[in-house]
Amino acid sequence: MKRPELLVPASSLEVLKIAVIFGADAVYIGGEAFGLRAKAKNFSLEEMKEGIAFAHSRQVKVYVTANILAHNRDLEGVREYFKELKEIGPDALIISDPGVFVIAREVCPEIDIHISTQANNTNYGTFLFWHQLGAKRVVTARELSLEELKEIRERIPDDLEMETFIHGAMCISYSGRCLLSNYFTGRDANQGACTHPCRWKYSIVEETRPGEYMPVYENDRGTFIFNSKDLCMIQHIPEMFETGVDSYKIEGRMKTALYVATVARTYRKAIDDYMESPEKYKENMPWYLEQISNCTYRQFTTGFFFGKPDETAQIYDNNTYVKEYTYLGIVGEPNEQGLYRIEQRNKFSVGETIEVMKPDGSNIEVTVRQIRDEDGNAQESAPHPKQVLYIDLGHPLDRYDILRRKEEA
Repeated sequence: MKRPELLVPASSLEVLKIAVIFGADAVYIGGEAFGLRAKAKNFSLEEMKEGIAFAHSRQVKVYVTANILAHNRDLEGVREYFKELKEIGPDALIISDPGVFVIAREVCPEIDIHISTQANNTNYGTFLFWHQLGAKRVVTARELSLEELKEIRERIPDDLEMETFIHGAMCISYSGRCLLSNYFTGRDANQGACTHPCRWKYSIVEETRPGEYMPVYENDRGTFIFNSKDLCMIQHIPEMFETGVDSYKIEGRMKTALYVATVARTYRKAIDDYMESPEKYKENMPWYLEQISNCTYRQFTTGFFFGKPDETAQIYDNNTYVKEYTYLGIVGEPNEQGLYRIEQRNKFSVGETIEVMKPDGSNIEVTVRQIRDEDGNAQESAPHPKQVLYIDLGHPLDRYDILRRKEEA
């Protein structure tokens, strides 16, 4: 069986390193301009250099998003940006706009180009079009079925790669082409500033009765008529292999390190287990399902893979995440006293039971024995976000282990 690439998002240099350590074959990131996640932390050029060096030292690729739908005012900036990226050397650029594509081919022809899902790639003719222009890979639209993916793979050249989303948030309309954000707030989804109005609560107004809002009831809290469940294909890795897709993509460039570690680790093991033995994959399914639910999510759906989604693919009564664990921090290097450095993300206290999440799939329950600040002063708790602390958990730790706390149901 051909081994598919596991492609994982990273919102920051810290998260990139976690994605690499927890099993990614490739990572996709955004710079400070021309990507579709303006609210993500994103990468400065120096951070890109460091992230690419870190990934390449572990045989992991890095792709940079430049997938806005560009306006006239953007094009000169794009050209200068690509000149800078040429010096840094990412493995590919992710592009949706034909004008941006042309500039990339002119400025940095040695860097592969991947055509973004934003280009709405729904048929093999589109794949062949981009291949003739020199694209290395095309990312499928999220509105395709498994059968459509198989047919595309059969009708395109072997050297043209296919990439498909297998996990994460879904758009209500054709992926990324939402007009609601710009209409309501002036923030353009196609310029990287989406306000996610698909998650808002709506009522209806009859035109002859302005100001009279009538809720569309699903229950007493109203309805969230555009709010899709999250995509999850962890139970369908065999079907994904049958499509011949080259790269399995995780959505989430706004997500935390805990989310990225959880999803990357789970799909890494599922893919590797299936390649080793389909029976092993089946036997370990309970573990995959338990682990994949350990990060925030909006219930799960298989999207369009098995046909057009019905009403069960939407969440009508709320727009909140399911959250089973709280992210506490990433383990750093130990100090001279053997206490491990962390940059705290959420509050925890001495005496509290927390979990250490390791890249190999193990989760170790530990008790917090000590918390000290950078000056060595003892603390009973860690209440300040991003505070640098040194901790003793009574157990040897490794750099990049994730600390988390299970929340009571």
